[in-house]
Amino acid sequence: MTALRWGAHARTADPVAEARVLGANQVQIMLGDPRSWRGPQLDYAGGPEALRQAAAQAGLTVWVHAAYIINVASTNHRVRLPSRQLLQRTVDLAARLGAAGVVAHGGHVSDDDAPEQGQANWRKCLDGLDLPLSLLIENTAGGRNAMARTPERLAALWAALADSPQRDRLGFCLDTCHAHAAGFDLAQAVDRLRAITGRIDLVHANDSRDQAGSGADRHTNLGQGQCDPEGLAQVLRQADAPIVLETPGGLEEHQRERAWIERCLLADEPVSQAALD
Repeated sequence: MTALRWGAHARTADPVAEARVLGANQVQIMLGDPRSWRGPQLDYAGGPEALRQAAAQAGLTVWVHAAYIINVASTNHRVRLPSRQLLQRTVDLAARLGAAGVVAHGGHVSDDDAPEQGQANWRKCLDGLDLPLSLLIENTAGGRNAMARTPERLAALWAALADSPQRDRLGFCLDTCHAHAAGFDLAQAVDRLRAITGRIDLVHANDSRDQAGSGADRHTNLGQGQCDPEGLAQVLRQADAPIVLETPGGLEEHQRERAWIERCLLADEPVSQAALD
């Protein structure tokens, strides 16, 4: 097996130290309050350049998750325009700290809007961004009018972005909890999503507290939720992408999840429930 590319979401005070304790080579951070228009902010001592240097010395790949509040698909200009601005500022700061990419949710339109309006708004946003790094659109768990929940909506969004001048900077992040909540068969999710996007750049490896198709975005630790364990294992094997945990707990829980991830990638047989304990 090649070197495991894995890590977890961390606080920005010292994500390098958190990754070192885990023995991880990937880390994901938020730049400030994910539900606030204020930001982005980085509270790492020494600022973004110091974090860039420390991560490089540690052999650590940094990913930045954009604020949840961002919705560039919205037809409401009081949401859409600040979303574009906050996304650009997030990209700028992420580039300064040496991030490999910025992950953003696909967003949604209202009940009165056609999905095509949201897709067109995404295209305008992508075309207008200054992107010195990759922008990864993440599949989402719920929302009847979401841009990136169902295969059909995601395919329509990707088609709308296909000939953007920024197309080479566009990537995809597969969240396993979100896919489960949206009703995907996880065992088939990688093939289905890669057929649409052409790539999977990052996997958010999360179990789900709720049943398949629930639309609920509630993460739990691998093997402790409602996701099919073999389906989860299939995603990790087939995606061949860096893995980031967004699950509860700390060192003990994440080390246990690391051991399970390694067994998944090495397994020649289906992963049993017992292997998750």
